[in-house]
Amino acid sequence: MQFTESPILELKRQVVDDIRKTVIAFANTQGGTIYIGVDDDGTILGVENLDAEMLRISNMIRDSIKPDVTMFVSYSAENVKGRDVIKVTVQKGTESPYYLQGKGLRPEGVFVRQGTSSVPATENAIRRMIVETDGDSYEQMRSLNQDLTFASATEEFNNRGVPFDANHFKTLQLVNEDGVYSNLALLVSDQCSHTLKAAVFEGTDKSIFKDRREFSGSLFKQLNDAFAYISQYNRVRAEFSGLHRIDKKDYPEEALREALLNVLVHRDYSYSSSTLISIFDDRIEFLSIGGLVKGVTLADILLGISITRNERLARIFYRLALIEAYGTGIPKILKSYEGFVRQPEFQVTDNAFKITLPNQNEQTTYGDLTPEEQCIIELAESMGLLKRKDVERELSISQTMAGRILKAMVEQGLLEITGRGKNTAYVLPRTEN
Repeated sequence: MQFTESPILELKRQVVDDIRKTVIAFANTQGGTIYIGVDDDGTILGVENLDAEMLRISNMIRDSIKPDVTMFVSYSAENVKGRDVIKVTVQKGTESPYYLQGKGLRPEGVFVRQGTSSVPATENAIRRMIVETDGDSYEQMRSLNQDLTFASATEEFNNRGVPFDANHFKTLQLVNEDGVYSNLALLVSDQCSHTLKAAVFEGTDKSIFKDRREFSGSLFKQLNDAFAYISQYNRVRAEFSGLHRIDKKDYPEEALREALLNVLVHRDYSYSSSTLISIFDDRIEFLSIGGLVKGVTLADILLGISITRNERLARIFYRLALIEAYGTGIPKILKSYEGFVRQPEFQVTDNAFKITLPNQNEQTTYGDLTPEEQCIIELAESMGLLKRKDVERELSISQTMAGRILKAMVEQGLLEITGRGKNTAYVLPRTEN
């Protein structure tokens, strides 16, 4: 029998640690055979203490290679030219990439077959193997970074009275059966590679920057830090109704919260780009990377239908009561703007989803009015003082609809109320000289 090394055949003089790399390379590529007791040139040297050496190889492979590759490896003894050699047959595994436990899912731990050599795999090759094995769900894939810490996550769980330790990692699906961290674990870890960027602009376009900030770390840290940051720009305007002072924020806090949660929980993390928040004088824009989940339309989202891209991540946020139920975020945003003329806007492309929250205190110019509002403004200008019945008659609308429009215009500062009860009327705001 003639032995010659090839892409699927490796020769070893004796049992050495290097055999592990070859087993990994074969399991990650197309399988192969290792003969132990044969020199590189094909010379038969043989193996002493055959049973002990076979046990040694078996233990070495079982204890140092992850995921468990033992079911794809078989051992047998052969007598060649009067000498005993060990034959190790390795099939291509179904859970690649296989790697050295002590090195992790890094090039120094993952090997592939290249000609007659077992060489470190590139990071791109490792990613391809993970996608092929784990599917295309980002959060379920094995994380390339296995050196993860969870200080922010631990604090968030503790603050909300929810257990969070290594014993719960499998339940939360942060690790698989082999104890390997998933990308879900990466997202909530302190080493999360995705960031959120916020920028403040002067005026209503992106001509002049006033401030910018980048938030990193665990998604929990990004959530808390980003919310604190945008809250600085949620100013309060005081209005007076008689002797009563009414404070009204630029943006409903619930709308800010739900928009921020939406872009963090539902974005497509297979993209490396940052989540973006843009703050203008008249609005805040939340831009999430990745469009809607296939098969879901914007109309579906507005109705409260939810098909979550990151189901496991959403489940963790739900467990922490950060989200109440799937599909309620957008309806909550809309509800918080009930009665206001300017409403939130939602835009979808193939690769992005944008939520725009209008500033409730920003004075609307006449050019931004709806036809109904414009008509009411002109009616008030001509009459000086108008009542709800005047609006009903002029626009041919119901009492309820007229009341709703007038209320919204008052809240936007377009009209002022005078009188009470049956004498309630509406006038244009007085201008200060």
